[in-house]
Amino acid sequence: MNKITCAFISVLQHSNKSYGSATLLGRQLSYKSDLSLDKIYPNARLQLYTPPPPPPGSGDKFNGYIPMDKLEISYSRSSGPGGQHVNTSNTKVDVRFKLSEAHWIPEKTREKLLKALSNKLNKEGYYFIKSDLTRSQQMNLADALEKLRSLIRAQELDEPTEPSEETVEKLRRRQEKAARERLQLKRSRSQTKRDRQA
Repeated sequence: MNKITCAFISVLQHSNKSYGSATLLGRQLSYKSDLSLDKIYPNARLQLYTPPPPPPGSGDKFNGYIPMDKLEISYSRSSGPGGQHVNTSNTKVDVRFKLSEAHWIPEKTREKLLKALSNKLNKEGYYFIKSDLTRSQQMNLADALEKLRSLIRAQELDEPTEPSEETVEKLRRRQEKAARERLQLKRSRSQTKRDRQA
């Protein structure tokens, strides 16, 4: 080694002891913006995590748990504005699963979904959910899963209720009134035509 390299190594070792490992002569060795993600979101974890399934016997209500291994997830290029980043990254998420074999959905809710989504299933019985809301794969995947949870919960809450007697009476009166008005309009129109013939 020459003298310059030895001097540089000794200065580097001295500065590591004095200022810490990331600085040299009081200056940082690498540039890091104040707008970097770890400074804006210091406790954020951008990793996919599937929690363990809840214990069995939690009733016939959907608990929000979606097993990731039962879904088929694919990524593709997203449409819309976004600059050159759109042309280089696959951020659009397509989630599909076979609705008839989704045993993680309660039986009653699955039957309701099969009836409600019968015209949205393909020939093999797969249901598709797409999301290209953001320019992040993980955020779009989270959005697609939330769409699926909302769809399932909406079917659970959509319980058919029997109308009250007051509502039935109101509907009957409304229908009778509409029939009377329709017949009255026909009579007046018929009278007008008779008068023209005379």
